[in-house]
Amino acid sequence: MAIKSDRWIIEQAKHGMIEPFESGQVRQVAGNKIISYGTSSYGYDVRCADQFKIFTNINSTIVDPKAFDAKNFVDFKGDVCIIPPNSFALAHTVEYFKIPRNVLTVCLGKSTYARCGIIVNVTPLEPEWEGHVTLEFSNTTPLPAKIYAFEGVAQMLFLESDEECLTSYKDRGGKYQGQRGVTLPKT
Repeated sequence: MAIKSDRWIIEQAKHGMIEPFESGQVRQVAGNKIISYGTSSYGYDVRCADQFKIFTNINSTIVDPKAFDAKNFVDFKGDVCIIPPNSFALAHTVEYFKIPRNVLTVCLGKSTYARCGIIVNVTPLEPEWEGHVTLEFSNTTPLPAKIYAFEGVAQMLFLESDEECLTSYKDRGGKYQGQRGVTLPKT
């Protein structure tokens, strides 16, 4: 298994692996500095869309992955999301992914957010998975934290095997296949 370079990512993007796709690193928009996104040397920095689900306790519900209650969240749409102290929010990538059958994709948070105590978690994107990636943001600080929509939040690393898997995510009929927008837990 080998991590793939910017050349491979650009070639795969021509076949619809990432849409919309940015072939370089974008660091400014309309003259304003932003948290970078786009192709890097050995990965792709994804952007966060402007739809968020922020955890709240106003309804005194319990977080249960087997019986998830949508009342655990407050929906918010905007260019900046404020995550309360020691809290959590969900969002999704601007980019839609179609992972090749011989590729596993791993996501890591960007250092700009990590150094502010904001952890980005994403489970691996399995071979032949496709959809918008649901992003999980944890604010580990005792202070409110900002997430910027349409700017970089995490980096995808693509690991290519020298052979295809026997059974892909698509073959299994994975429950998150083809997801669009923020997708809540399913059992």
